[in-house]
Amino acid sequence: MAIVAQGGRVVQLFHAPEQARAASGRGLRPWAVRLVITDWLVIYAAVTIALVLRFGVSTDKTTNGPISVSYGVLGLALTLVWLAILGLYRARDTRILGEGPQEYQRLIQATLITFGVLGAFSLAFKVDMSRGYLAVAFPLGLLGLLASRIIWRRQLRAARSSGKLSTSVLLIGSVRSAQEIARWFERHHRSGLHVRAVWVPDGDVEEGQVMATGGRSVTVLGKGAELDDALAASGAQLVIVTDTDHLGHQGLKQLTWDLEEVRVDLMISPNVVDVAGSRIALSTVASMPFLSVSEPQYAAASTWRKVIFDRLASALLVLAALPVLAATAVAVKLSGPGRVFYRQQRIGKDGVPFDMIKFRSMQSNADAELHDLMEEAGLADGPLPKLKDDPRVTRIGRFIRRYSIDELPQLLNVIRGEMSLVGPRPQREFEVARYDDVAHRRLRVRPGMTGLWQISGRSDLTWDDAVRLDTYYVENWSMIADVAILWRTTRAVIGREGAY
Repeated sequence: MAIVAQGGRVVQLFHAPEQARAASGRGLRPWAVRLVITDWLVIYAAVTIALVLRFGVSTDKTTNGPISVSYGVLGLALTLVWLAILGLYRARDTRILGEGPQEYQRLIQATLITFGVLGAFSLAFKVDMSRGYLAVAFPLGLLGLLASRIIWRRQLRAARSSGKLSTSVLLIGSVRSAQEIARWFERHHRSGLHVRAVWVPDGDVEEGQVMATGGRSVTVLGKGAELDDALAASGAQLVIVTDTDHLGHQGLKQLTWDLEEVRVDLMISPNVVDVAGSRIALSTVASMPFLSVSEPQYAAASTWRKVIFDRLASALLVLAALPVLAATAVAVKLSGPGRVFYRQQRIGKDGVPFDMIKFRSMQSNADAELHDLMEEAGLADGPLPKLKDDPRVTRIGRFIRRYSIDELPQLLNVIRGEMSLVGPRPQREFEVARYDDVAHRRLRVRPGMTGLWQISGRSDLTWDDAVRLDTYYVENWSMIADVAILWRTTRAVIGREGAY
């Protein structure tokens, strides 16, 4: 998490690394202009398609009531109002482009407000509009806006991965804290942030000293250097203060003034990690800014909204996947002796065990051979054990595992309330027995068919990474995040990374 200041003034909070690169938003202003054009095209296309589907190619249709308005005029007015409300909700703010759910949240909020404004206009002026027209225009427009943002986001990430739209960064603080942040940005290269130099204002640093960040070396400057020297050495567009001990309150205030003159953005890292931006607010106490961190979202991840969404979506998915389920059941039955479905006891919410259902992908005596195979592979004592080349897997089993088809019967677990569509990975009793206090937080919510672990490497993840992702999910749950994970799961399954 970082506090962002532009021109010496604190303006917004960001969660590093996903949104940290947006602090220097000047390079993204052309992208914001492109979004305005794209949004206009999408919305106008949506209202035009709605008009054609509802009334055909006729252009003389008008609304009912004491005041008649042509649907052509109404569509143009709706487009302009929708665009204006997107602007009011800062849906094209350069500080949120490219990462995180805020961009999508603002699109949805602006669309709902637009619908509300249109409803209020209809009541106030007694303009009776076609419900069929509205029922097509708003969902189509929202889906189009979301799809266009996804496409632009991919373009932005590709540009950053190729070295374009990058931001040069100067870190101010201790070498240790600077090294951690520099390595973090290197691991998340799509953030577009590249650390060029480190300045320790009160540190005794030898001339020519460098700091290793993993993939490269970064110049370190000490108290013999001034801010101008540090900015020149880094070519910085963004300054990040990794800890304030080396500046003090007065030094930090002076820094904001100095950077305002050269139009370099400033970020201050309070070193709050693994906390979503939605849980953090900036508060002022005794004329001093503080970060207010709300409690973890364990309870919110079990609310009726998530339960209804899980069960309804799972029922619809079962109906849609019936042909695949039937074909897979026949293929598994023909693959060899044994049952079509495989049930394995897993540990669910609050440590309650349940039988997780999968299509059988292994030989019928697979469980009896597990211990010997683990010992042979040297994995018997480690957490999260899974064999890459498991000889027990059948030929059809390899195929359905590769595309996660074997997991589809777990939709029944979701309908029964034992699992969720999104959540921490469900594990066996011997794995849960190895949990420490941190890992036990995974059991605060229902386990999921997919989760952050699924879209971040699946079985290729280390144990520590899997725990970190799952605990981050349960502490920072939101419905928007669930939808985003489900969307990205489709891409992860098609990519087949970590599936074996």
